[in-house]
Amino acid sequence: MAATVVLKIGPIKARFEGSVQLCDLNPPFSYTIVGEGKGGVAGFAKGTADVILTEQADGGTLLQYNVKVDIGGKIAQLGSRLIDSTARKLSAQFFSKFVNSLEKSMSGLFGG
Repeated sequence: MAATVVLKIGPIKARFEGSVQLCDLNPPFSYTIVGEGKGGVAGFAKGTADVILTEQADGGTLLQYNVKVDIGGKIAQLGSRLIDSTARKLSAQFFSKFVNSLEKSMSGLFGG
């Protein structure tokens, strides 16, 4: 999938053009999200999110993930603490929206 992300990290705001792929598919247990983006003079970002899905006794699903990011260019000069906190924030936003989308889809399927 192609992706465009406009992102502000500290004083730098950039538009990243890139791609996102699902890899290492092991349905319904796990998969890996691989993304790469180029932001011109701002730099580049590459990352992976290893996702594990575990069935719970109550019938729900526990979603766990581990994110790894590699960056370069001007954004790399901002410092690892700022980059790490931004990566955690973006990951949490993504998975929160992902869960909300699934809940809406499931409620539509089952008339809820």
